[in-house]
Amino acid sequence: MNIQEGDIIKGEVTGIQPYGAFVKIDDDRQGLVHISEITHGYVKDVHDYVSVGEVINVKVVDAEPSEGKFSLSIRATQSRPIHAKTRAEQIRDMQHNQDENGFNILKDKLNEWIEQSKDREQTYRH
Repeated sequence: MNIQEGDIIKGEVTGIQPYGAFVKIDDDRQGLVHISEITHGYVKDVHDYVSVGEVINVKVVDAEPSEGKFSLSIRATQSRPIHAKTRAEQIRDMQHNQDENGFNILKDKLNEWIEQSKDREQTYRH
């Protein structure tokens, strides 16, 4: 079978490592689905998404047949869910919420605390 970049093919998961899943794409070749290519959004554990022996659709994102190396992607075969966010988007949202909810509260309180301090200062001066 001639396998080229961009092909979508079926393969069998033959092994799972913390960094991704190995997929048998024919009798002589296998490729790797890196953890970042498992699905849209953040993946903590590859085992949550694929199992050894499972037959899955993968897209060939990089092919070096002479080297016997194939980079594969499961997420490239799926449409991105509207609710799925990348890890970078999740971090940006958390930072934005901290800025809005955390520091703005302190900023708002700061004026109140300054006024209270001035009132106390006046009390001690008289």
